Amino acid sequence: QVTMIESGGGLAQAGDSLTLSCIASVHAFKSVAVAWFRQAPGKEREFVSSISFDGSESFYADSVKGRFTISRDNAKNTVYLQMNRLKPEDTAVYYCAGPGLDTNPRKYRYWGQGTQVTVSS
Repeated sequence: QVTMIESGGGLAQAGDSLTLSCIASVHAFKSVAVAWFRQAPGKEREFVSSISFDGSESFYADSVKGRFTISRDNAKNTVYLQMNRLKPEDTAVYYCAGPGLDTNPRKYRYWGQGTQVTVSS
C-alpha cells in the first residue's frame, strides 16, 4: 500500500510564493519518479511537473515553466514544488502522483488527496 500526502497549500496573493510538499510512504522511494498535477473547478486534471527518481531530470508544463521548481529529498521520501510568482490561474487543487514522469494522469497508479492553492489578484 502506497500513501502520498500533500501539504503546503493555502491562500496567496498574485506574485507570492508557496512551497508544496508530498511525502510518500513507499518502499524504495528513491527509485520512483513523481509528478505534480492540478485540477481547477470544472476543468480536467492537468500535468504541472515531474521529476525522475534521482532528481536528474525534471519536466514542466509550459504554463509554469520558469516560475515553478520541482525537487526531491530521497532521505525524507519527499518531493517539493516551489511555486513563485503565483497567478490567479494557478488556483487549483494540487496532487502528487506516482510512479512516473508522464503528462497523462491516467498513467499513474498512486495519488495523494490533494492540497488547495488559491491565488487572489
